[in-house]
Amino acid sequence: MCKSFQNHAQGKYEPDLNLALAGADVIVALRIQHERLEAEDIIDIDQYKYEYQINSERLAMAHEEAILMHPGPVNLELSSDVADSKHAIILDQVENGVAIRMAVLSQYLSG
Repeated sequence: MCKSFQNHAQGKYEPDLNLALAGADVIVALRIQHERLEAEDIIDIDQYKYEYQINSERLAMAHEEAILMHPGPVNLELSSDVADSKHAIILDQVENGVAIRMAVLSQYLSG
């Protein structure tokens, strides 16, 4: 990760997923392009899920009313119960598309 963005004035980089989720109001999960990795056997899928997948136990670490975002489609970043939970606004986010994500990133990085 680029060091200049690790501790930006408007946010903090936290490498430990469990610490990052603790008390979070909004969770933005990114999509792993599993279909590209599968052919190259780059990652151990079970190990990835153990370390990084947001499942119900991890989601419970966040704020009770946390919002869960994901660009879709979901591969292995979220367990199915989390992707279908009341916290997930994935279908709304997909509908709104790239423009919203770019506007958020632009605002965050310009502050």
